[in-house]
Amino acid sequence: MMILYSGTTCPFSQRCRIVLYEKGMDFQVVDVDLFAKADDIAAVNPYGRVPVLVERDLILYEPNIINEYIDERFPHPQLMPPDPIMRARARQLLVSMEREIFAYIEPLEKNNLKTAEKARQIIRERLIEMAPLFVKQKHMLGEEFSMLDVAIAPLLWRLEHYGIDLPKSAAPLMKYAERIFSRQGYIDALTPSEKAMRR
Repeated sequence: MMILYSGTTCPFSQRCRIVLYEKGMDFQVVDVDLFAKADDIAAVNPYGRVPVLVERDLILYEPNIINEYIDERFPHPQLMPPDPIMRARARQLLVSMEREIFAYIEPLEKNNLKTAEKARQIIRERLIEMAPLFVKQKHMLGEEFSMLDVAIAPLLWRLEHYGIDLPKSAAPLMKYAERIFSRQGYIDALTPSEKAMRR
């Protein structure tokens, strides 16, 4: 059985929980206190961070790698495009999102006053740029829910928590977010701490 060591408020852990619940498979989630990390996390991840996926002798500790492994191991429903070209484009987009958006989550998580405001501004600008995409399509890659939707959903859930206000022009993005938030896999993956982040 797969065991996911997961932070109850960690947006990167939430990504992995979403994938596991979307797949509807057997797994165990072990909640890890992010402020008093257990020694067993340091034993399985040299960086001492969550999420960590353990399955028999396999130990994975990077959320995108964890999610792609789960998707390949349990292909239904498939979250990465089946076509190699589209899959490569999806991976490229994911790397761009990591560098241009998700890299700025850590200052917000740590609430570092010096860097948090700049991080908020950068995330806000990137999300505003993305909003028009959802006038024409239902999800990040078109009509089908994919790994890119999984990646961005935890950030969209935390906008208020992070103090990121979006203008009315971002309404298509927020409608898209609500579509994701209504998915059963998304709802099931939420921890009580994450539910408390939104009113």
